[in-house]
Formats: sequence, C-alpha cells, structure tokens
Amino acid sequence: MVEAVGISAVIFDLDGVILDSEERWSQVKKDLVEETGGHWKPEATHAMLGMSSPEWSRYLHDELGVPLSPEEINAAVVARMIEGYRRDLPLIDGAVEAVHRLAEHWRLALATSANREVIEVVLESAGLEAAFAVAVSSEEVERGKPAPDVYLEAAARLNVAPGEAAAIEDSTNGLLAARAAGMAVVAIPNRAFPPTDEALAAADVVLGSISELTPAVIDSCRPSVGG
Repeated sequence: MVEAVGISAVIFDLDGVILDSEERWSQVKKDLVEETGGHWKPEATHAMLGMSSPEWSRYLHDELGVPLSPEEINAAVVARMIEGYRRDLPLIDGAVEAVHRLAEHWRLALATSANREVIEVVLESAGLEAAFAVAVSSEEVERGKPAPDVYLEAAARLNVAPGEAAAIEDSTNGLLAARAAGMAVVAIPNRAFPPTDEALAAADVVLGSISELTPAVIDSCRPSVGG
C-alpha cells in the first residue's frame, strides 16, 4: 500500500539559492591559482560546483598546481570569501523573504558546500540565524554533491525521513544530490551556471526565481512512501 504523506521539513542550498555567490567563489579560487603560479583551466569552475572544501582544495592543489597544502588553500579561500561577505553580502532578491515565508510552516535546514565559518557569517549578516534549525556543510560529511551525503545528514539532524523533506536547489550537482537523497526537489535554475536537462528532469517543480517559492509550492510536492 502507498500512503500519501506531507512534507515535514525544507532544506535549502545556500550558494545560488540564497546568495548570488557562485561566480565570487570561482573568482577567489582563480585569483589564488594565478597569484601562486598555478594554472587555471576553463573547465575548473564547473568541475568544482558542488565539491566540498576538502575536495576543491585538493583539486586546486592536484589539478591546478597551487603550491600550497590543501589545508592552506582552504584557509586562504575561506578568509577571502568571509572578508568579501562582510563588505557586501550578495543576497538574491527575495531570498530572505522566501526563507521567512517557509519558516512559518516548516523546520528549515541548510545543506551547502560552503564552509562552516562561511555559513555562520552569512546567517548572521542576513539575519537568518533563527530561521534555520540545522545547517550542514559538506565538509562535515564524506562526499560533496552530487552525492546525497549532505542532504541525508541534514535530514538526520532534523530527525525527519529524507522522503518527507523538500530540497531547494539551483545547480546540476545540487539537484542530483537532493534527488539521490530521495527528497522532493524544487529547482530554481542558476542563471550563471544553468543545470543540465538531466538535472532539471530530477526536479518536481521548476521556478523562475526564489520570489516564486511559497508554501503552496512546497505543498504541491507531496511525497509518497511505500508501506
């Protein structure tokens, strides 16, 4: 028998959903590569989308030739990102309002590739600390997106089954990660780095902007569980 159940939690990505920040991450990494004598590759930005900090730090070291340890690479990039966010937080129009709208109905979590220190600065600066019950960085799990690890960990910390959660995502690897976790998926395609058709097909709903994200959209993503 299949029993219809409702969504009991909503899990947001951060970069590309709440922040217009993917290009900023890429530029900071590119600057570090060039300043240290490494060799930037045109495909590097797309290759690193969704990677956890241990993964992209190793990529900068191994593939792009940055002559620092992965730990030093990570620290340098994070320091630059935090410095930039303290000057100018690139919030996407309507994102804060959308988070507050959904927080009135569901417990919320973040499942993001951003580092823990970056998450804390963003939530504090945006006034969103109270909106999220849980925040998980992919540096805290075994694998970054498109593996489902960060979403599964967020659901576990919320104490909800993955199939009873809805994920809000923008990128190919993020959409595939949320679907692999067994969640309902709402896509808000990233305009700078649009998801593939395959990834969009994994979404239950595709929106034009986060301003369109309402409780009614989440209610339309009613999952089913076999019993």
